[in-house]
Amino acid sequence: MKGCSSQRSIFVSSSLGISQHCRNRHLCCSTSWTTEVTSSTQRFLTTLARQRRAYAALDQKFAGLPPIQYAEISKMTRSEATPAVPSSKTVLPIYEAPQTGFISHLPGTWIPYAELMRLDKPAGTYYLFFPCLFSTLLAASYTASGLLPVLTTTLCFFSGALIMRGAGCTINDLWDRNLDPHVARTRLRPIARGAVTPFKALIFTGFQLLAGLGVLLQFPASCLYYGIPSLLLVATYPLAKRVTHYPQFVLGLTFSWGAFMGFPALGVDPLADSAVLKTMAALYASCVSWTVSYDMIYAHMDIKDDAKVGIKSIALRHEKETKAVLSGLAVVQVGLLAAAGTAAGVGPVFFIGSCGSAAATLGFMIWKVRLNEISNCWWWFTNGAWLTGGGIAGGMLAEYVLNSPQKIEATESDG
Repeated sequence: MKGCSSQRSIFVSSSLGISQHCRNRHLCCSTSWTTEVTSSTQRFLTTLARQRRAYAALDQKFAGLPPIQYAEISKMTRSEATPAVPSSKTVLPIYEAPQTGFISHLPGTWIPYAELMRLDKPAGTYYLFFPCLFSTLLAASYTASGLLPVLTTTLCFFSGALIMRGAGCTINDLWDRNLDPHVARTRLRPIARGAVTPFKALIFTGFQLLAGLGVLLQFPASCLYYGIPSLLLVATYPLAKRVTHYPQFVLGLTFSWGAFMGFPALGVDPLADSAVLKTMAALYASCVSWTVSYDMIYAHMDIKDDAKVGIKSIALRHEKETKAVLSGLAVVQVGLLAAAGTAAGVGPVFFIGSCGSAAATLGFMIWKVRLNEISNCWWWFTNGAWLTGGGIAGGMLAEYVLNSPQKIEATESDG
């Protein structure tokens, strides 16, 4: 009823205004006067009808929602009402709290921070963890380490990957807080939708980095020298998207850093053993190639929005020859993985299991992935972690289990 009386008041005021305007002008021609009044009235009625249709659509859309949720949705819609390329057909998304999965059971105030860490999307944690696992298993085979040190080291690496991946995602969202609202896939991230302020996100980042340092301190002291430099890459990766079409290489340098950590974590000094240094370097470069591959597929999900807002990526640069680039990266990855195994002195189990499975899964992925379908790119991104990463780790684990007892016996007999 309020809306109706308000509309009547607007109409009366507008009509009085038109009449007063006409009297002041002392119109001499009745035909001209009638035409002007009719035109003004029609414009007013057209505008009023358009507003009424808009309000009716909103009432229908939000019917049945409690007042608080209505206010939150209205606020979010207004804050996101300016897309990168304005369009009358733009459909603004509505945030819905998770109904399934681990974070759906968390208190409501914790959910935005869990989303900042991407706890609901664990694939990134696996990708960060696998280089750590690869280097640990190669180091275990090289040193014939016992099972318990390998297990505890692996557990610490997974904890560190979970925490540091969350810190990296939070830093990324802080850098991208003005870009994310303009990309369909990222516009409902916690900072972009206003659920977490930049200041609170910065404080949260500090706590995550302290927790990561706590995990790092569980390793031998020498690991500090190898681990801390990676923080520079974590902080600068988001900037790479603004200055180069190849930010995936910067991400590769960041996510592959764990390849340097396994040997010192098991007590081996890489600087005192050239074979270890060569193994680490080849493994690191292999993991960088892998990171560029899977993130190139990931970048295809945002390729249209990235082009609109000016985010650079290798997918944009090589959109038409992506599969050729992926094929080249796969060859480099498998070749460097074989070089790492050769430097470490491993046996045929590694080359068949790790290198063979990597070549097979990468080739199958490149053949089957449909780069123009977002859901298909997402499937290969999330499952590729276990298909390729799991295959490589499985070959390394088999090498360790089958050959370590022989190395231990040889060491004892020499002693």
